[in-house]
Amino acid sequence: MFQTLCEDVRSVFDRDPAARSFWEVLTCYPGIHALILHRLAHWLWGHRLRWLARFTAHLSRWLTGIEIHPGASIGRRFFIDHGMGVVIGETAVIGDDVTLYHGVTLGGTSWNKGKRHPTLADGVVVGAGAKVLGPITVGAGAKVGSNAVVTRDVPAGATAVGIPARILDEAQREREAQAARLGFSAYAVGQDHDDPLAQAIHGLLDHAAETDRRLVLLLAHLEEAGVKVADVVESADEFDSEYLSKIVD
Repeated sequence: MFQTLCEDVRSVFDRDPAARSFWEVLTCYPGIHALILHRLAHWLWGHRLRWLARFTAHLSRWLTGIEIHPGASIGRRFFIDHGMGVVIGETAVIGDDVTLYHGVTLGGTSWNKGKRHPTLADGVVVGAGAKVLGPITVGAGAKVGSNAVVTRDVPAGATAVGIPARILDEAQREREAQAARLGFSAYAVGQDHDDPLAQAIHGLLDHAAETDRRLVLLLAHLEEAGVKVADVVESADEFDSEYLSKIVD
């Protein structure tokens, strides 16, 4: 038990740069408090002490703002960042090294008995406010964008964004990669949104990605022709990474 607790606390340092000390995480992180109480409640649930398990979970909810049903199965190094408003249903299954942000719901879509909540494989990250609903599976290493509503399986390593959630295709993946290189994230902003500002940002990112592709191709051809291009690469102007962020403030 103590070894598991130490492992859970150490995992916070890997995913939260604001964490400063073991004692701070242990005493000031509601996600850790909710996880400790859930492990107790889940043990009670497994030993058929159902009322006591539910009462422990209720106490945890009152103390942390995080609601985890004692029947939910949670793996190792689970991290809930901030945590307020997180809801995890009874038949949810969560693997190792999973991260949830505040406002996430792992909920059901029916009142039928049996498996009705999602399964999150190892290494899944679910953004703030996202809803993952029904007996679906989010594959290992997948990401769910903030405020997305996921009602279908997400393949391993994929990124799901939007309402309803969709899997990013290659063009969208290139846009996200370009956004990351420029220091701006359009994460969870879909191309099909009506917001003209979002459309403009997508246009800029697509244009930047295509321009980079053409420049790389052009420089490769010049090198093949014996033209020295090292000076051109070294003297390339850096893109103002704050620019896109400023226009959406």
